Amino acid sequence: MSTTARATIHVDVPRADVWRAITDPDTIARYLFGSRVSTDWHEGSPIVYRGEWEGRPYEDKGTILEVVPGERLVSSYYSPLSGKPDVPESYQTVSYLLADDAGGTAVTVTQDGCADEAEAERMSENWGMTLGSLKSVVEQT
Repeated sequence: MSTTARATIHVDVPRADVWRAITDPDTIARYLFGSRVSTDWHEGSPIVYRGEWEGRPYEDKGTILEVVPGERLVSSYYSPLSGKPDVPESYQTVSYLLADDAGGTAVTVTQDGCADEAEAERMSENWGMTLGSLKSVVEQT
């Protein structure tokens, strides 16, 4: 059985601004630990995240599964740093969901396929930090 990580934050900018932030590689690098993202943002296309984590280079990957501009971005996700083999069962699904919220935007990230509640909690905390960084980036631009 797998569990799902979840984190939500309110940002004081319109959905269009958040959408740009989650699909612009230069902006992504500003809030996602310096990760450089490569993709064309079309359903079925590959997505690759490159960077360095704790002094080690990484290249995470997946496939864009769903794109609804201004509303939803869903991709599969695999990281060799997980220690799991690169097989379909090791891929997780990461979803960014945007909704109007009190003059701004509610941003929710879910990551399914966590092995247990402990992993889901760790991933939820990581996504909470990432969303805090996203909030800082989009609200200052």
